[in-house]
Amino acid sequence: MTLKMPIVITGGGQRLGLACAKALIEQGYDLVVTYRTMRESIQQLEKLGVDCIQADFSTQSGVDNFINKVQTGYQALRGVIHNASEWESEDAGLDTALLMEKMWQIHVFSPYRINLAFEALLLSGFERSGAADIIHMTDYVAEKGSNNHIAYASSKAGLANLTLSFAKRFAPKIKVNTIAPSLLMFNEEDDEEYRQKALNKSLLRKE
Repeated sequence: MTLKMPIVITGGGQRLGLACAKALIEQGYDLVVTYRTMRESIQQLEKLGVDCIQADFSTQSGVDNFINKVQTGYQALRGVIHNASEWESEDAGLDTALLMEKMWQIHVFSPYRINLAFEALLLSGFERSGAADIIHMTDYVAEKGSNNHIAYASSKAGLANLTLSFAKRFAPKIKVNTIAPSLLMFNEEDDEEYRQKALNKSLLRKE
């Protein structure tokens, strides 16, 4: 086992997760970043000394393998940022039962199991540094609902509720909080009509 006490970021290969990773690297933290698909950004993070672990949180075995790698590789954690996410819509024509199961597996079941599995590592991190954190990245849509992303919105609401329960369970040593952003960054495949509609709903009117 290494003596490092990293922050874990799930889904750290792109967008918000990658931005968090870069910011924390600049602040001098050691990181463990998960990714589902190999990208150039992951290779860049590895060159910076980040421990990058391939993990598919849409499956139970993917969660099991990730937990095992961290538990066998580290003696303490400074924090966990649950950022791994999947943005899928009922309008995509997918089987709705499988869609709901996938959204809850990624956004609720996986963070639930990871938090419980890493409790001892986070407590060890608290004893070493005086601080330990879990942050759930949810979504503002969890508060207002969505007519096109029903399964996604419900699972993000479930993740927000996990925050309340884990905050009680882990207090006072491990702090558990939620960050619920709204519009941050469009996907490359988003067409102009969708982009304008999203911007019109945003108070800041900008990406």
